[in-house]
Amino acid sequence: MPIFDSSFDSSILNSQQNAFTKSSRNVMEVLVVEEVEKQFQSLPAKTAKYIKASEVIAYALNRLPALYATSKRGWQRQWHRGKTEMYQKITTAVRQGIIAVQQDPLRANDLLIFPDEDAASAALQGLKVLLQREDISWENLTDVVKQTLINTSRGKITWRQPGRPDNQLFDWEKHQM
Repeated sequence: MPIFDSSFDSSILNSQQNAFTKSSRNVMEVLVVEEVEKQFQSLPAKTAKYIKASEVIAYALNRLPALYATSKRGWQRQWHRGKTEMYQKITTAVRQGIIAVQQDPLRANDLLIFPDEDAASAALQGLKVLLQREDISWENLTDVVKQTLINTSRGKITWRQPGRPDNQLFDWEKHQM
């Protein structure tokens, strides 16, 4: 017997999944990444060089419970639970992940690529080049673009197209109305 009747609209499920993905986070992912970074620092450089952190993270996360949060208060609760109740399990899962990944260094892997995330990173990198601002991040993007637009409207051009020499920029000072 099918789970959904024939009148079920799968776009509703997709919409709900997208909303959940945008409004929730798994605290365990952050805790595991922190622990992997911590344990990698104690590894010999030669060893760490041949271990893919993403594989260790995936290994550990697959052996630990998820700690999802949808609010700041929920995040704090899950964070506290992860840091206290789950600390030893996280440490052990990461240690086991490092060992497991080390034991199979020649395995071939086809990395998962998420086009939306790659596109967002590429767009942010493109803005860094265009606006000549290496400090641009998702957190300050709106402020940087706003300030650049204000500066441009006042004739202070602080950006240029990549590959275009400075002398080909439009000079607002010379062409004011």
